[in-house]
Amino acid sequence: MPELKLEIQMLHDRVLVRLTPEEGERRSTGGIVIPATAQMAKRLAWGDVHGVGTNVRTVKVADRVLFNPEDQYEVEVHGQTYLVMRERDVHAIASERIEQGTGLYL
Repeated sequence: MPELKLEIQMLHDRVLVRLTPEEGERRSTGGIVIPATAQMAKRLAWGDVHGVGTNVRTVKVADRVLFNPEDQYEVEVHGQTYLVMRERDVHAIASERIEQGTGLYL
């Protein structure tokens, strides 16, 4: 019997996000190398949106979002790890849509 593939549809105000891989070491603006094992304050993470529910109003598929990964639920689909969160848990959106913004660019 062939493997059945099912489409994932997010419900209500849920957003499906895949974490953007970390590079490991980072550099400060002064050029100091910060190892990946360094403890920092609570750090927000960037991720790519792969699915949105029917009641999500501001986030679109393919947007890059900023969020706290510690407060989310993980799910694995075909060996890839995704996070499921509510739209209200997204702190910022980086997208090519030009509307109002901060004037900061990635």
